[in-house]
Amino acid sequence: MPTRYESVESGRLVKLPRLKEEMPTTVPENIKTLMVALGERSYPIYLGTGTLERLPEVLNDLAVRGTIGLVTDSSVGPLYARRVRQLVEDSGRICVTHTLPAGEAYKRLEQVENICGTFLQGRLDRTSLVLALGGGVVGDVAGFAAASFMRGVPCIQIPTTIVAQVDSSVGGKTGVNHPLGKNTIGAFHQPRAVLIDMTLLETLPDRELCAGVAEIIKHGVIADAALFAYLERESDPILAKDLAALEYPIRRSCEIKAEIVAEDEFEQGRRANLNYGHTFGHAIEAVSEYRLFLHGEAVALGMCAAAALAHALGIVPQEFVTRQRHCLQAYGLPTRWLELPVDAALEAMHKDKKVRAGLMKFILPTEIGTVVHRTDVQEDQARRALESLRVE
Repeated sequence: MPTRYESVESGRLVKLPRLKEEMPTTVPENIKTLMVALGERSYPIYLGTGTLERLPEVLNDLAVRGTIGLVTDSSVGPLYARRVRQLVEDSGRICVTHTLPAGEAYKRLEQVENICGTFLQGRLDRTSLVLALGGGVVGDVAGFAAASFMRGVPCIQIPTTIVAQVDSSVGGKTGVNHPLGKNTIGAFHQPRAVLIDMTLLETLPDRELCAGVAEIIKHGVIADAALFAYLERESDPILAKDLAALEYPIRRSCEIKAEIVAEDEFEQGRRANLNYGHTFGHAIEAVSEYRLFLHGEAVALGMCAAAALAHALGIVPQEFVTRQRHCLQAYGLPTRWLELPVDAALEAMHKDKKVRAGLMKFILPTEIGTVVHRTDVQEDQARRALESLRVE
């Protein structure tokens, strides 16, 4: 049976009980439609092959009148920016492109200022729309620029990495890093649509692919034991970029994210489950100056630390710790960092935006598919969890 976030069948009307506005009527057979149900701000996630070609139709459905601001980066731009620009121009609109330098190190406030400068020079206004074409960094920075420019213009996310497709493009979290903390400057700004074209993964570097799978493994741990088991079983075709093998875990991750966001848009409760591995992972990114690990790799390390903490607290058996580690290792993800500066990481954790009244919140597993929130963790316990990453 279809969920309330998914169309009944490809090529048929999209009907959702919580959606007040009528959404686009039909989709091709090779594309599925999921919904993030947020009342009048609900939006579709189009997922499949050839999804990018629907961009003119989506722009028409949204009645976009103004100039389009396309934001991409120096890695993705040479591959796909020309095609996206052509699709925009074929729809009868002007397209102004801004290219960011690639990499997490450039996810900074100055880049938002640069983007807005390009938009002003290109005469974008409040009738304009921003297209975010790239991975998680592009999506976060472009989304924040969209939230800020003219006090807010709409945005469409076109994620080109697995991390972006299953996580950062859905849910409206946008922002940039500060030297003292990750994603500490930003805004909630939901996209008007998300276009996930599986064929864009064919040019994804192997390391980026594996980093993206870390977020899918996270979704399995927090919400779906069957998804986790699938990832354990199907590592070979997934690593070979078999799009048929990738479709289910990407779709399922989007369903999980959409359901959680619809229930808890501003992270007052259940949405915090999505931070599993991130309290430790963000600290690891910060102390490595966002240069040593990709985001998904840091999350993998964070998941290992969280599992070690859960085991030390008596929440999970050693079997869980070992099983999760083996799954991460099957995708070439790091599970140890022998040079981890523990004191610096602890300091970074205290500056994390998830800290409330001086208390760090940890999302910890109780079994595959279920997690709990804990704010009673002592600093020495968090320290030992980090130190476990330094043991071979």
